[in-house]
Amino acid sequence: MAIINTWFVVINPTSGNGLGKRKWPKIEALLKQHQFNFDHYFTKDENDCKKIIQFAVNQGFKNFISVGGDGTLHNVVNGIMSQNIIATNLINVGVIPVGTGNDWIKTHKIPNNIEKAINIIKKGQTSLQDVGEIKLVKSNKKPVYFINLAGIGFDGYVVSKVYKYKHLGALAYLYGTLLGLFSFKNFLSKTTIGSEVIEAKTLMILVGLCQYSGGGMQLTKTPNTSDGLFDISIAKNIGKLDIIKNVLRLFNGSIVNHKKVSTYKNDMINIEITDNHKPYIQADGELIGKGDIEVKIIPKAFSYYY
Repeated sequence: MAIINTWFVVINPTSGNGLGKRKWPKIEALLKQHQFNFDHYFTKDENDCKKIIQFAVNQGFKNFISVGGDGTLHNVVNGIMSQNIIATNLINVGVIPVGTGNDWIKTHKIPNNIEKAINIIKKGQTSLQDVGEIKLVKSNKKPVYFINLAGIGFDGYVVSKVYKYKHLGALAYLYGTLLGLFSFKNFLSKTTIGSEVIEAKTLMILVGLCQYSGGGMQLTKTPNTSDGLFDISIAKNIGKLDIIKNVLRLFNGSIVNHKKVSTYKNDMINIEITDNHKPYIQADGELIGKGDIEVKIIPKAFSYYY
C-alpha cells in the first residue's frame, strides 16, 4: 500500500565524504518510485539542520527522513528534542544511511542498502527509544541530546581527529584511535553515579544507549535502548601499551571485562573534571565542548522506523 503521508527529508550533502550529495538523485528517484510525498532540504551545518527541523515541525511535519550518517541523525534528534510544539515521541524518523560510521543503525538492524532502508520506512512500523540529555555545568549552552553514545576523554579526542580522515570511511575511527595514542593524556575525574562516587585517573567515561560507536566499537556492557537506564563504562588509568594490546577488544566488546574498566547502570551521571587538563566531550560522534557535565535519561522520547 502506498504511503500517502507528507514527509520532510533532510539531506547532509557532506555525509560520507560527499556521498550524501552524490547519492541524492538515486534516493530521490526511489522515494518517488515508492510514492512518498515529500519536501526536502540540504543542510549547511549542524545549527542549520536543527533550525530546519524546528521549522518543519512548526509547519506540521511529523514524519522525517534523515539522509546522512550518525552526525546528521544527531542533529535531527536535537532539532526535535529542542522544540516544544509537539511531544517528541509523536515525531517519527526514518534513516537512509550514507555516513562514515553509521553506528546507530547497527543496533536497530537497519540495512546500509538504500532501497532496503527505504522499504523499512515504507512499512510504517515505529518503535521508541530513550534519549540522553547532557548539560554542560557552568555553561550557558543549551542541553545537547544523544541517542547512541556520549563520552568524555579518549573517545572525544579520537572524534577530534576523525574529521580529517573521514574519506577513509569506518577505518577513520581506527586510524584516529591509533593516532590519539601518541598525544592523549589521561585525566583526573570525579564521577557520581547514584550514591557511588568514583575518583580516578581516567582514560574515558562512556554513557551508552546503543551497542556500537566509533565505526563499530563496543564500549559498554549490556546497553538497552529502552530500559530507562544508561549503560556506563569508566576506563581508568589504562596506558598506551595496554590500549594497543586491546585494540581488538574495543571492537568485540570484551574491553568491558578489562580489570581497569568498571561498568554501571543508572539513569543519571555527573562527571567533574578535577584536572587542569579538560578533555573533549562527544555525543553521537559529534564534539560538544569540554568541562563538567550532568547527563540524564529521557525515557522513550525518540520514535524511529524499523
